[in-house]
Amino acid sequence: MVSGALRPVLLRAALGCAVLAAPGCYEPPEQPVLGYETGDQYCSDGLDNDQDGLIDCEDKDCAWTSSLCGQYIPPVELFEPEETPQTCHDFIDNDDDGQFDCGDRNCQNLMEACCSREFTNELCSDGKDNDDNGYADCADNGCRNGIYVTVCEEDTEERCKDGKDNDADKYIDCKDSECAAMKVCLPVVISGPENTLAACSDGGDNDGNGYKDCNDFSCTKAGIQEITEYCAQLGEGSLAKCSNGLDDDKNGFIDCADYSCSKSLDQATAEYCKSVAEASFAKCSDKIDNDKNGFADCGDYSCSKSLEPWTGQDGKTVTDYCDTVLEVTFEKCSDGIDNDGNGYADCSDYSCRLALQPSVRQACQESWPSGDTPDQRCTDKLDNDGDGSVDCEDWDCAWNPQVTVCTGKKVCGPL
Repeated sequence: MVSGALRPVLLRAALGCAVLAAPGCYEPPEQPVLGYETGDQYCSDGLDNDQDGLIDCEDKDCAWTSSLCGQYIPPVELFEPEETPQTCHDFIDNDDDGQFDCGDRNCQNLMEACCSREFTNELCSDGKDNDDNGYADCADNGCRNGIYVTVCEEDTEERCKDGKDNDADKYIDCKDSECAAMKVCLPVVISGPENTLAACSDGGDNDGNGYKDCNDFSCTKAGIQEITEYCAQLGEGSLAKCSNGLDDDKNGFIDCADYSCSKSLDQATAEYCKSVAEASFAKCSDKIDNDKNGFADCGDYSCSKSLEPWTGQDGKTVTDYCDTVLEVTFEKCSDGIDNDGNGYADCSDYSCRLALQPSVRQACQESWPSGDTPDQRCTDKLDNDGDGSVDCEDWDCAWNPQVTVCTGKKVCGPL
């Protein structure tokens, strides 16, 4: 729906003065007028006048300077869902929740509305803030979480030595944990036995047995005092080091998430780790990150993989309980319910939209192959992912680089 004041302007811009022959009709120039996109005239001509990638009311300059781009209040309140490309671009707060169009979370979650305009490799590597939200390229969530974006990963030898923070996590190249295992980031070590202080502290797997430095028995059981003392001060086995929130032994596991703590022979340390362990039904359902590893309840593998009993359910485990609440199945990703209570239901939840299992991801992607090829699923005249859009009218088909049948049919904004 478009406001009455806006319709004639859009009609003139679409048809042109030669067709309408209307008095005072404005004929858009053949070439963009560079330098400004302000005022009603330039905010309704269908041109990107200031060449910032945003046209007319999509450009925030128009929101401030044009009377055509603000919210329109209809004479009668609509109280209708704001979840289609049309309702997400009609300047109306359709669902009366205080937010309209791309300012409404429902629209932001609708890929076909294209409220985020940074979601392809090209748009995520052009150095521009295409959607004018203050974040450009990989600093934009649309790029970092884009299902078809690969340029925002720091996961190749080339990207781990290009001097760029490719994934915008504030760590560049070898300082990024994703690059740590890349050959270019491994320390230069001298091959040979790992039984000297130098070899046990150089960060390398000198003897090639898969274990480095103090994680190698060649070092810890070498019987050489200086190595023993060096490894002891790095070790993570005492109560103090198993409760300080640090990865003291630099093996990638912190405190009780490290076996050297959770399986420590020191009774006080073992009891402490048992007291904070997130594996029992009580601790996996209390909404608290008991083990302080950044994940609470069933969002923590220690819960979702726990074989401890599910209280009150004979023969069932905590894993069974987590299966009932996590949004990780096709059924739970298409039932319209926020099963895991994180504020996002179905495909608005990353656990559904970015699932690794094809059977789950199929619920959120029209073109995700499940026996058929993406092209076949995008031409079968079925709404495979149940999002209300079919084949090339679905963002998943229109923007999937593996789909060839939708070339030239890039769904974005009002249809």
